[in-house]
Amino acid sequence: MIEKTETVYGDVDWRESAGARLYRHARERIPGGVQLLSKQPERYLPELWPAYYRRAKGCEVWDLDGRRLIDMCFSGIGACLLGFADDDVNAAVKRAVDDGSLSTLNAPAEVELADLLCEIHPWADMARYTRSGGEAMAVAVRICRAATGRDRIAVCGYHGWSDWYVAANLGRGGALDGHLMPGLPPAGVPRGLEGTVSTFRFNRPDELEAIAADSGPQLAAIVMEPLRFDAPAEGFLEKVQAAARRLGAVLVFDEITAGWRHTLGGVHRTLGVEPDLAVFAKSISNGFAMGAVIGRRAVMEAAQGSFISSTYWTEALGPTAAVATIRKMREVRLAEHTQARGRQAQEGWRRLARKHGLDLTVRGWPALTTFSLDYPGKAQQLGTLLTQLMLERGYLATTTYYPTYAQSESVVADYLAALDQVFAVLREAIERDDVAARLRGPAALSGFARLT
Repeated sequence: MIEKTETVYGDVDWRESAGARLYRHARERIPGGVQLLSKQPERYLPELWPAYYRRAKGCEVWDLDGRRLIDMCFSGIGACLLGFADDDVNAAVKRAVDDGSLSTLNAPAEVELADLLCEIHPWADMARYTRSGGEAMAVAVRICRAATGRDRIAVCGYHGWSDWYVAANLGRGGALDGHLMPGLPPAGVPRGLEGTVSTFRFNRPDELEAIAADSGPQLAAIVMEPLRFDAPAEGFLEKVQAAARRLGAVLVFDEITAGWRHTLGGVHRTLGVEPDLAVFAKSISNGFAMGAVIGRRAVMEAAQGSFISSTYWTEALGPTAAVATIRKMREVRLAEHTQARGRQAQEGWRRLARKHGLDLTVRGWPALTTFSLDYPGKAQQLGTLLTQLMLERGYLATTTYYPTYAQSESVVADYLAALDQVFAVLREAIERDDVAARLRGPAALSGFARLT
């Protein structure tokens, strides 16, 4: 049970918070200021975002000044489906720490995890691990190329920072712009990779067929997110699967974002199409570093013919956390909870938009949802103002919401009560045409942007 949020931080000078000051220093020491683009303060509330935390538990976060905030946006960028610092997962990891997190021998938890993943996904026979999603996608693509002896990849969706993926932007610079993160620069990606990756948009099987016509015999894999915010059109995934089989390419589902929050396992389990490989990270280990590639034996065996190996892929904490997380998600029926809280938020957004006369569109599935403020030319400023006003009310909040097990019905109800007040201010700002004047700093950035 968490304490109701009634604290108002409207008088706080967030520019002089300990977190904001540390971030200014961090930008002198760390290129881009952070290790993950999605945690750059400029993406939420430039100059004002608290940036760093002292402690996190459930859906509560304490900043470096000890201010308590309720996280109602990304919950660790989607990595903590059970909530921050879950007691059961932490207990399992602490035991693994005490027993030694790494030795000359292997951790049995990695076999236990492989059995568990293949039990939940009966089409899969084998598993390989990494400690991050980007690494796991690179491993999956390497396996596909090794299994087929081909080089070309067709992609749909966002798949991380690796050369194999960002190479899509070596030719025409905006090839990846419609795949979640616009403006990704290919600086540092070898020019020799140009032409190895082609993109097709979600629900556009005709674009995949155009790729097949151009490079079908050279296609090693079709790599895609089976779901993010939009539903697959009827027959779309089946057409992709049929194309992969016809071309002899490996079908890879990137489930790093969608997996586990919609159902136990990959969301493809609810969509009726099985891939040849599936990739998981983030939510399978509740904040501990872990990534996994699972797949059919005929494809996965190709990993033995390629050098895919790393010392820290053998430490015990990741697999231990994943086993504990998956078992608890199964026990508490996690997906039912996240969907219920997501529906509650979606219904609340629509109700409050009607109440305050705001033009608002809700997108996504309940367990991974967002809304847009439909005011051309002002949407970015309005979203920034929303985040600013919610921070003053004790919330980390944007227009996107990733539900977790730690967020109860009452937590979401309190969040919506705060949002009711904020929507009233947004309506007034729109009517008076003074949205920008109400911002205490610049508007948030979108896409990739160099900061200095």
